[in-house]
Amino acid sequence: MSRPSIMRLGRRAAGMAVLAGMVLTCVAARAQDADLARRGAYLEQAADCEVCHTKPGGIPFAGGRAFDLPGIGTIYAPNITPDRETGIGRYTDAQFDAAVRRGVAPGWRHLYPVMPYASYARMTEGDVRAIRAYLMTLRPVHAPAPANQVRFPYNIRFAMIGWNLLYRPSGPLADDPGRSAAWNRGRYLVDAAGHCGECHSPRNMLQALSVTKSYAGAPIDGWLAYNISSDVDSGIGAWSDPQLAAYLSTGHADGRGTAVGPMAEVVSHSLRYLTPEDIAAMVTYLRSLPARRSEETVGVVSPETLAQAGPNHSNGGRLFAGACAGCHLTDGHGRQVDFAALWGARSLGEIDGRNLVRTMVEGVTLQSAHGAMIMPAFGPEYRNQDLADIANYAIGHFGNRVGHVTAEDVAAARAGVPPS
Repeated sequence: MSRPSIMRLGRRAAGMAVLAGMVLTCVAARAQDADLARRGAYLEQAADCEVCHTKPGGIPFAGGRAFDLPGIGTIYAPNITPDRETGIGRYTDAQFDAAVRRGVAPGWRHLYPVMPYASYARMTEGDVRAIRAYLMTLRPVHAPAPANQVRFPYNIRFAMIGWNLLYRPSGPLADDPGRSAAWNRGRYLVDAAGHCGECHSPRNMLQALSVTKSYAGAPIDGWLAYNISSDVDSGIGAWSDPQLAAYLSTGHADGRGTAVGPMAEVVSHSLRYLTPEDIAAMVTYLRSLPARRSEETVGVVSPETLAQAGPNHSNGGRLFAGACAGCHLTDGHGRQVDFAALWGARSLGEIDGRNLVRTMVEGVTLQSAHGAMIMPAFGPEYRNQDLADIANYAIGHFGNRVGHVTAEDVAAARAGVPPS
C-alpha cells in the first residue's frame, strides 16, 4: 500500500474516531438531560405546580387559574408550558430560577406572593433547574393569562422590592446537623418544595406568613386549611404516624376522614406520587412543629345537649337518610370504600360547617390508586335550608357538636362568597 493511501486511511480513521466521540458525547448529554427531566418531574409533583397553574377544566400547566384575594383583587396563574410567546419557552435557567426563587420574572417584573416564591426560595438551584428541564418537555400551549385585577396600592409592583427585603428568605435551607436526615428531608419537603405553610399558616396585613401562628390553620379560597401543628386538640398531635402517612399519601385515614377541597387537589396531583420514604420524612418533621392552638377547636357536647339542639329524626336526619346514606351509610362507616367514611372527619368538627358546606355545594374529586373518588355536589332541588339542616345533622350525629350552619351560609357558598 502506498504512503498516500496509508495517510488517507489514517485521516479517515481519525475522522471516524472524532465523529464517534461526538456521537457518544451527544448521547451522554441527552442521557443527562433525560435524567434531569425525570428528577424534575418528581420535584414538580413535590412542589405541586400543576394545581395552581391549571384552571378548572383547562389544559395542565397552561395557567389561567384565578386567585381571589379579599381586599386585594384577582390574580391569575401564568402559563408555564414551553410556549415561546405565552409560556416559559424563552426563559433561561437563570431567568426561571429568578422567577421561582426570587419572585422576579424577566423584564424585572416582580411577582406577587400568591406565587409561593418565599417558600421556593428555600429550594436549591439544582432542584429548580430540574423542574424547568421537566416543564420544557411538555407540549407547548399558546394560552395568555388574563390580566390581573389588583386594587391600589397593591397594584404597584415595585412595592414588592420592600416586601422581598422583609420576608423573602436569603437562600436555600441548610441541613440542621443536630437533626436526623429524615427530619431535614421532611423540612425541605414541607417548608420549601411543598410550601405547606402557604395555605396552613395565617398571614399578616402585608400578606406575609405569620411566624407566631405558623401552621395553625388559615382560610384559603373560601375553605379552611386546617391546623397541622402538633397541638393535640386543634392540630394533628393526636394522630398516629400511620394515620398521618395514610392521609398524606392517599387523602384518607381511618378515624380522621377524607381530604376535600384544595387538600384533595394537593393529594391528587402531588402527595400521592411521593415515595413512602419522603412521606415518612414529612411525618417526622410535622411531628416536631410547635403546638399552636387555634379557634377551630370546639369540644364535644353531651347527648342531652345534642338532643336539645334537634332530634335525630329532624329534617336534616330525614334528608341525610335519603340523600347521603346510600354512600356514607346511616352509621357513617361508608359503603364499599373507606373514603366514604365520616367518623373523625375534621369538617364535621367545625360548628360553622365552612368546609362541609363547600363540599356539599361544590362536590369533591379525589384521585386515588383505585380511581377517582367522587362526591357529587347537591343540586338546586335542595333548598339552602335543606343543606343547612343536613350539615347540622351530620355535625351533631358524627361530630358530637352542635352545628350552627344557616341557610345564609349555604347561599353565600353557592354564590362563591367567602365566609366572613
